[in-house]
Amino acid sequence: MVLGIEESSHMEIREENEGWTTVISPISGWFNFSLKELWRYRDLIALFVRRDFVAVYKQTILGPLWFLIQPLFSTIVFTVIFGRIANIPTDGIPPMLFYMAGIVSWNYFSSCLTTTSNTFIANANIFGKVYFPRLAVPISVVIVNLMTFAIQFLLFLGFLFYFYWRGVPVNLSGWILLTPLLLGQMGILGLGVGILVSSLTTKYRDLTFVVGFGTQLWMYATPIVYPMSQIPERWQWLYALNPMASLIETFRYAFLGSGSVNLAHLAVSAGMTIFILCAGIVLFSRIEKTFMDTV
Repeated sequence: MVLGIEESSHMEIREENEGWTTVISPISGWFNFSLKELWRYRDLIALFVRRDFVAVYKQTILGPLWFLIQPLFSTIVFTVIFGRIANIPTDGIPPMLFYMAGIVSWNYFSSCLTTTSNTFIANANIFGKVYFPRLAVPISVVIVNLMTFAIQFLLFLGFLFYFYWRGVPVNLSGWILLTPLLLGQMGILGLGVGILVSSLTTKYRDLTFVVGFGTQLWMYATPIVYPMSQIPERWQWLYALNPMASLIETFRYAFLGSGSVNLAHLAVSAGMTIFILCAGIVLFSRIEKTFMDTV
């Protein structure tokens, strides 16, 4: 009689299970990335975006003005040191515009990289308590940094129109229309490198110290304080292996008419970006299964 009751109760539970809309099961396979699942958690991503954007400068005196102060002061320092003292040419473009174009676009990429590189360690408490797609956190970081870029980009446009009003020849090109694609690739590249580093830092904490100065070294290997025209032609193929080099050069050419656009370099950059993103997602998916044991 008791066995009959137990069997009937199990059958009821089984029937109820068939009506479940969400089933959480162990992650298997190497490439576990579901756009459909991320879209289902879009409200959570929006909450992360709001949290990060508001919390960063919530208790500061100047607040969102820091978004403008950082690129402005960096541009002034670069103009004095590299433009006035080192006399590095800027291809006939006013140094303020030349450096600001590079700094604003580089800031977006570097912010995506450095912030997402700490995903597992910074969010270990949340990850250990509730389930949601872990990629929602780094994706929200990319969106927040895109909002920051939009504010700094307005500052750049303000200086651009000021110099144009003063009669400085600024040659806008049709590549401006591809600006969203350039920004998208910068964000994807920062996301890919960031989640790669984040996955490795769960086991090798030394990488947290490498990210800072590694990003600075990468910046000086990118034509931000100097134009690509200063690189000897026989070495420019090597610069094509830096996916950010052609993106910065194209961005600057689009708005200032400085430099050139090399379609072969852009193709290499896009290929490397896709490869890095796929490698990052694969490693991120593998690490998220066991990272709580090592963090």
